[in-house]
Amino acid sequence: MTRATKIVATLGPASNTPEMLERLIRAGVDVVRLNFSHGKAQDHIDRATMVREAARRVGKEVAIMADLQGPKIRVGKFAEGKVMLENGAPFVLDAERTEPGDVNAVGLDYKELPRDVKPGDTLLLNDGLLVLTVDAVRGAAVHTTVKMGGELSNNKGINKQGGGLTAPALTGKDMEDIKTAMSFQCEYLAVSFPKNATDMELARQLANVAGEPYRHKAALIAKIERSEAIPQLEAILKASDGIMVARGDLAVEVGNAAVPALQKRMIKMAADMDKLTITATQMMESMIVNPVPTRAEVSDVANAVLDGTDAVMLSAETAAGKFPVETVEQMAAIALEAERAEYVSIETDFADRRFARIDQSIAMGALFTAHHLGCKAILALTESGSTALWMSRHRIKVPIFALTTQPISQRKMALYRNVYPLLMPKFEDRDTALLAAEKLLVDRGVLMPGDTYAITCGEPMGYPGGTNMLKVCRVG
Repeated sequence: MTRATKIVATLGPASNTPEMLERLIRAGVDVVRLNFSHGKAQDHIDRATMVREAARRVGKEVAIMADLQGPKIRVGKFAEGKVMLENGAPFVLDAERTEPGDVNAVGLDYKELPRDVKPGDTLLLNDGLLVLTVDAVRGAAVHTTVKMGGELSNNKGINKQGGGLTAPALTGKDMEDIKTAMSFQCEYLAVSFPKNATDMELARQLANVAGEPYRHKAALIAKIERSEAIPQLEAILKASDGIMVARGDLAVEVGNAAVPALQKRMIKMAADMDKLTITATQMMESMIVNPVPTRAEVSDVANAVLDGTDAVMLSAETAAGKFPVETVEQMAAIALEAERAEYVSIETDFADRRFARIDQSIAMGALFTAHHLGCKAILALTESGSTALWMSRHRIKVPIFALTTQPISQRKMALYRNVYPLLMPKFEDRDTALLAAEKLLVDRGVLMPGDTYAITCGEPMGYPGGTNMLKVCRVG
């Protein structure tokens, strides 16, 4: 059985060598995430080159996702690197403080905080591990009382319970980083902390302008991590190519208990709108230091798979963990086992559906036919990848092999659930192309004599959006 759910792995000190990258790709990584919160522009350019070369050696194309840092809503630095805050103690967050912090006060990277809060507000630091209640705002100083104390170290993040921080999604650094990401033609650009569709539209404009010299357009992923984004979810999805269920900051703002239901809602809404989803944050967190995951982590990954996510993401587990390859192997095994239990409901999916486009109708026809006929595979000859995307929005046990002449389309489709993209030569003649597609899958051991398969293509050949033919074949 071929694994349908894709794996996103983050590069970092634990995985930042050609040898380790090759091992990760062989273990099952489909998308490599470059975290722009760390490193300089040239570092990311070098890593992107390393990813491309490692993928080429392995013989499996992977997508690159450039993840923008977003606004730095953080405390400043402490004289001794960290302090211990006691319950009930006063603590000041001072936007004008320039000297290092201590147990009484600390400076702020986010200078607008005094304007964004009022007495009675709750601030959560370090992913919600510390809780402060705002008592008063005096000029640039936010006076608080420690409600839940603990260790606070340099540059830890700040969230406001219920949302309401006004920081823009795209900073000056992000705008420069978009130029860097387009220079190595990342397939996906992840935008941190968008609040509405306008944030995503601005990011797309900047990415399209920066990509113009390379004739490249990246797909945009909106990271849903602000409470303000939830009411705007449909509009954000329309302005994006997909979303990341970024459960860390989101959980801090809306509360841990609200996240599982939000995850299911977001994944379903994205699928209904033909968009992609990545589920992220603490999926295999214990494997940063342990060689096996907890039972709860196994259930969490499996649950995301059963929700229908396109991909599950690893962050510190592969960036800084002790067992990056083992983590990917475990995640792949969990996903595969969960997929065995998936319920296929093609008829329900298509009930009351109307398709305005010929190519979309052909894609849906291929799914229906392959499912009921028991086809071994679906072959989609596609230039842009749209046909494969539409097919991948519906659960089916039949693998979808997307055959394209475009390397950029091949890499982009690496994120699509249940889609296995392959590069094939360009043919002007339809019959020649169909025979070549079958031979490619036979040579790879996917198809054997006697197997049936469904194949879609467009005639004339080579035009994006031109899929207009469905054929069912048997291997001779």
